[in-house]
Amino acid sequence: MTGTTSLADLVWARGFTDSTWARQLTTAGREIMPSRPVWRGPGRPGVLPAAAPGALDDLRVPGSYGRTLTLPELLAEAETDALLVLHRGSLVHEQYLHGYEPHVPHFNASAAKSYLGLLAATLAHEGLLDRSAEVGKYVPELAGTAFGEARVDDLLHMGTQMSYAGRPYDKALEAQRYFAVLTPRLRPYGYSGPATIREHLATARATGAPGVEFRYENGNVEALAEVLRRVTGVSTSALLSEMIWSRIGAEEDAYYLVDAEGTEAACGGFSATARDVARLGELIRCGGAVGDRQIVPEEVTAVVAGVPDGYPRRVRFPSAPADAPATLSYHDLWWVLNDPYGSFMASGIHGQRLFISPALDLVIVHFASQVVSPAVPQAPLVKAFLAIGRHLGA
Repeated sequence: MTGTTSLADLVWARGFTDSTWARQLTTAGREIMPSRPVWRGPGRPGVLPAAAPGALDDLRVPGSYGRTLTLPELLAEAETDALLVLHRGSLVHEQYLHGYEPHVPHFNASAAKSYLGLLAATLAHEGLLDRSAEVGKYVPELAGTAFGEARVDDLLHMGTQMSYAGRPYDKALEAQRYFAVLTPRLRPYGYSGPATIREHLATARATGAPGVEFRYENGNVEALAEVLRRVTGVSTSALLSEMIWSRIGAEEDAYYLVDAEGTEAACGGFSATARDVARLGELIRCGGAVGDRQIVPEEVTAVVAGVPDGYPRRVRFPSAPADAPATLSYHDLWWVLNDPYGSFMASGIHGQRLFISPALDLVIVHFASQVVSPAVPQAPLVKAFLAIGRHLGA
């Protein structure tokens, strides 16, 4: 159950209602707290073939309140910083706004969860990770916590029920408290809570059996990241570099924000350029291959949009109102759209999206600095992405 927010807790909600503050966060993470690079590798950047420009200049797309907007109007409504569109492997649209520059890594927020899910699914496919094992088997320090008693698969599907430090669970407030764990400047006066990710996870206690309900919670991803570190013996940054980033022809190093112990904020502290995230999306769309090089097993990418038996077929997006219908699915930390095109996406706060639609031959990267407030409707990005895909395929 979700508890009632007290007035004393309102301090935790500051920041997300200010677009200037949001843009500072999304484009200058390394200036706010320590970080660790995700090395792009020694090779030359891969080529993103460009199609003739102008394919989307006159396109009209869905906007909020049921309106139809021009693409520039939608980008303004969504506080867009960057939009890249790949169709059949060619770059048909690339745009940067609000002074954001192509070579600067941009906050991916919770879209980073999906990237970690890809690593975990690959390690499981290779036999290095047992999805059915309890997390405490890999991370003994989490024994007795809500995460230690769950299976690896429960973490991959947001299947734990917990409360932190005995508080009634409130998703929005717990997200803010997590940010305060990472960033001292976000802590209110007199803060005495956890100062590291591990300390934060240690306060989680189960309030229900794992694997029964869907609850979108950052702790699942941080616990999973610790499992992967134990399995591989390397940091999250090194693992992503070794398995993917150094092999896709990235132009720039990415980076993770790290806590006071140097532990990566795997659930949302990742930043990368739009071009390099587009390369990751194209890798997945092409069955895990870059040209004739297989980077991720095709069997892994083929089932991203498939939801196994026993998991919710319909879940509600985190920012949706409580009475909104559940229309999505969730698999291995990816959002599955259940549309006719087999589309799925990585999604993060303030408007970060990596959208992949196999049947439309489409990859879209959207970076933004949207205000997060009940008073400000979120731009219907997915509807716009599908309109772009249908237009390009016509």
